[in-house]
Amino acid sequence: MKKLSKLIAISLCILMMTVLFTGCSKKEQEQINFFNYGENIDDETIKEFEKTYNIKVNMETFDDMEAMYQKINSGAGKYDVVLVSDALMPRMIEKGLVQKLNKDNIPNISQMDKQYLDTSLLYIRPTVPYMFGTVGLIYNKDVVKEKVDSWDILWDEKYKDQIFMFDTYRDTIGVALKKLGYSLNSTNKDEINEAKELLLKQRKLVNPIYGVDNGTTMIPAGETNINMIWSGEGLNLQAEYPNLVYVVPKEGANFWIDSLCITSNAKNVDGAEKFINFVSDKKSALRIADEIGYTTPNKEARLEQPKEVQDNPNAYMTKEIMNRCEIYKDFDLKTKQMYDDAWTAIKVDSE
Repeated sequence: MKKLSKLIAISLCILMMTVLFTGCSKKEQEQINFFNYGENIDDETIKEFEKTYNIKVNMETFDDMEAMYQKINSGAGKYDVVLVSDALMPRMIEKGLVQKLNKDNIPNISQMDKQYLDTSLLYIRPTVPYMFGTVGLIYNKDVVKEKVDSWDILWDEKYKDQIFMFDTYRDTIGVALKKLGYSLNSTNKDEINEAKELLLKQRKLVNPIYGVDNGTTMIPAGETNINMIWSGEGLNLQAEYPNLVYVVPKEGANFWIDSLCITSNAKNVDGAEKFINFVSDKKSALRIADEIGYTTPNKEARLEQPKEVQDNPNAYMTKEIMNRCEIYKDFDLKTKQMYDDAWTAIKVDSE
């Protein structure tokens, strides 16, 4: 009986040790949660990062920066890395939603072009620039024969029902403001109303009603011939279709930088730093830029791009063009209400 008890005790001991070591061997894989603006990254970069560091990337996407802000601010989403626009970054900092970066742990920031890290962009310092671009025009040169260098062409009656406009109030009202010679960050009620009236006059020329992503399929299909478009999509279409040309109008446009930052409540700061550093490397930046079409702030990656890309003034803009472009500013509630009222009037008229 004593022998049996001893055997049972030994068996239990072996069982406990097996469970213990099995538990250790099945240790959970390290993870980071990445909140990305659309799928603005390529799959191969994600796979290489996961293989290099044995850190799984859980990517969730959003298609509206304000919606992203509301989710981060409410605490509804738990993320380590988030892609943030320059317009929203001051608010994110003010609300304490992002943390200061330890740049020593992100050495690849040294590969960034200094102009995207200078003092004029001080408020994006808690982040690392990821991609940049503009809002511009794309046109079908087989149909539009005159020189296209101005927003004016969007009001040319000759192109009735061939014009596409964005269904986003900052971009579309911003275009009207720029055409009128005003700042796209205007807080002047009279200027905003003047832009509204200009867009109301344009409505009879625009068919279908305002949209967003459908513009990228309409122009190559010949359904439109002059579109507002974001530079990444515009430059990709230009590369694919020889009859399409992307330009930044002479009056200037919105210039934006989307950057990576670490949230203040990130659970895996070390993994987040590794991820930001990895995608900021020349090899990753070059591959990402090639995949998504947007221009890269990584100066070393740019030098590896084809000459027709790195020397394209509508991609990497000259100082003269840059000086006419503006970064969106985050409006106070009073100003935002003026824009909301103007946009509502424009949209109601279009229905």
